[in-house]
Amino acid sequence: MERRGTSAANKAAAPSPIAADGDRPRGGLAALCVAQTTSWGLLYYSLPVAVKPISADTGWSDASITTAFSAGLIISALAGIRAGKRLDTHGPRAIMTAGAVVGVIALALVGAAQNFGMFAAAWLIAGFAQAAIFYPPAFTVITRWYGPQRVRHLTTLTLVAGLASTIYAPVTATLIDHYGWRTTYFVLAGLLAAITVPLHFFFLNARWTTLPKTGGDHARSRLAVRPLIRSHRFLMLQLAMAITTLTLYAVTFNIIPLLTGRGLNYQTAAIALGLIGLGQVLGRIGYPLLNNHTSARIRTLTIIAAGAAALWTLALIPGPAWLLIAVALLAGATRGCHTLLQATAVADRWGTQNFGSINGIFTAPMTAASALAPAAGALMAIVLGSYTAMAALMAIGLTLAILAAART
Repeated sequence: MERRGTSAANKAAAPSPIAADGDRPRGGLAALCVAQTTSWGLLYYSLPVAVKPISADTGWSDASITTAFSAGLIISALAGIRAGKRLDTHGPRAIMTAGAVVGVIALALVGAAQNFGMFAAAWLIAGFAQAAIFYPPAFTVITRWYGPQRVRHLTTLTLVAGLASTIYAPVTATLIDHYGWRTTYFVLAGLLAAITVPLHFFFLNARWTTLPKTGGDHARSRLAVRPLIRSHRFLMLQLAMAITTLTLYAVTFNIIPLLTGRGLNYQTAAIALGLIGLGQVLGRIGYPLLNNHTSARIRTLTIIAAGAAALWTLALIPGPAWLLIAVALLAGATRGCHTLLQATAVADRWGTQNFGSINGIFTAPMTAASALAPAAGALMAIVLGSYTAMAALMAIGLTLAILAAART
């Protein structure tokens, strides 16, 4: 029996527009892959590399530096809602090019910051750039370009962009070693300008070929979205995905203290952390197979249940070391699948009409959760007395997320 409100919500998103030839510019996917890799590498992964040098030079604490960065990610979550709406109504070129320019300004301000207030403001500005050029808008573009064939191309994007830290973390570290962190951020701003601004401007659509033509069309589009985002099914899916983000990120980010608390030495725990990255790649490679053989609901349940199993094992099983490392790999694979699940969950259930608007609202809690998760995991470990207790709490949360996902 159909749930109350489900019919109205489905009508809000269907029918799905099919991309016209003009909506797939030649070289667009390759350009977007390079732009995403560079954007993540410079606006996200540069900061973890630079925390210690910045702290040593300025006297600002590691925690305060990281908090400024997390605050920018919260801004990204909020601004992403508006960015999604703009993508639906105006096309991607203007907003994503402008986002890249704002990112350049933000990185330059980081390098120029003479006090912590200016440093924090720079990362808040970076949050607006992230909202316009990170995964959610890129997912919207690819979904619009490829429609029913989107999963293969989303997989390609996330596999390539998954190399962002591999490429740009060593680049950032080398620059800091030779020139200091301030000069490094000016160089990174230049790289972002040289790479992402032209790629977004020349390879993205100025406008979609099918857009609402009048103000009345825009108003009807906005009204059509409302019943969907207020539907029980949408809210349960959003809750399940946000909890999954928070719990998986909290545990995997803190995997080294968790495993050293289990008796593993630092080097072995560091290997496990590295294997989480490998697991993400494997998860993304395997996701299309899962997509082809499961429904949207079963796929969601499978991924969340795998994550819960990994967290329960890390919380309850003391060893041996090889088992804990294997489970860390599984947790990474779950995270990799979760990234693509986040990219496809809305379109798989409600089609691609108004996708930017709906997906911007859908992903906002996940972006906020990913910003809060590292600190939340460490804080819970302090409150509960150990990282294993923190992992158990997160496993409970992820188990509850299964119940929410079952309603989607």
